[in-house]
Amino acid sequence: MAVKRVVIIGATSGIGLEVAKGYLKAGWQVGIAGRREEELEKLRRTVPGQVCAQVLDVTHEDAPYLLKQLIDELGGMDLFLLSSGIGKQNLSLTPDIELQTAATNVEGFIRMVTAAYHYFEQQGHGHLAVISSIAGTKGLGSAPAYSATKRFQNTYIEALDQLAHINRLPIVFTDIRPGFVATPLLKDDKYPLLMNVSAVAAHIISALNKKKRTVIIDRRYQVLVFFWRLIPKWLWVRLPVRN
Repeated sequence: MAVKRVVIIGATSGIGLEVAKGYLKAGWQVGIAGRREEELEKLRRTVPGQVCAQVLDVTHEDAPYLLKQLIDELGGMDLFLLSSGIGKQNLSLTPDIELQTAATNVEGFIRMVTAAYHYFEQQGHGHLAVISSIAGTKGLGSAPAYSATKRFQNTYIEALDQLAHINRLPIVFTDIRPGFVATPLLKDDKYPLLMNVSAVAAHIISALNKKKRTVIIDRRYQVLVFFWRLIPKWLWVRLPVRN
C-alpha cells in the first residue's frame, strides 16, 4: 500500500494541529507549516521520521516557495489542507482589524490555494481542502470582515472546482465549515454551542477520507445553517446577532 502524504497549513494550534495528530495516528506522512517554529518542532519531535515541518506565513510572498520546499521534503502531496485563518469580533469596525483579516483570509488564502492547485495540476491529481466557516452563510454585523472573507472562501473553492472540471483535472475539493470551536482563536469571547476541537478534527478527517465536497460541522450547526438561509434579508439585518 502506497504511503499517503498530507500537508497542513496552520498546524501550530487549534484545528490544524489536531487534524495533524489524527493523520499521524493513521500512519500518514505529514507535512506541517505555520508561523511558530517552536510549536512545529514540538510536533515533529513526537514522531521522528513521519513529520516534516516548515515555517511560513501565508501573508508573505515567499509562502508558495516554502510550501514547495515542504512538499519536496515530504516526498510529494496527496492531500492539501489549509487551516490558517484569523477572525475577531469588530463591533467598533476598526479598519486595521478588517484589513488584517482580509490579508490572511483572502490574500493568504489565494496565495496558498492557487499554489496547491497548480501542484495538483502538474501532478495530475490531488485533494484540495480548506477550513472556512459557517460564518460565510450570512453577513455578521459583529464580524464583517470575518464573515465576508469566509463567504469569499466558499465561492472561491466552488469556482476552482468548476475550473478543474473545465480543464478536466481530477482534483477533489472539500470546503469544511465548522461552527464555533474551542480553540485559541475564540479565547477572548464567549460563544454558544462551542465544540471540542478533538471531536471536530475527527469529523474533518472522516469527511476528507470520504472526499465530501462541503461539510458543515456539527449536526446542530447543520440545522442552524438551514434555518439561517431561510431568513429574508430585511429581517436578518434587524436581528441583534452579536456572536
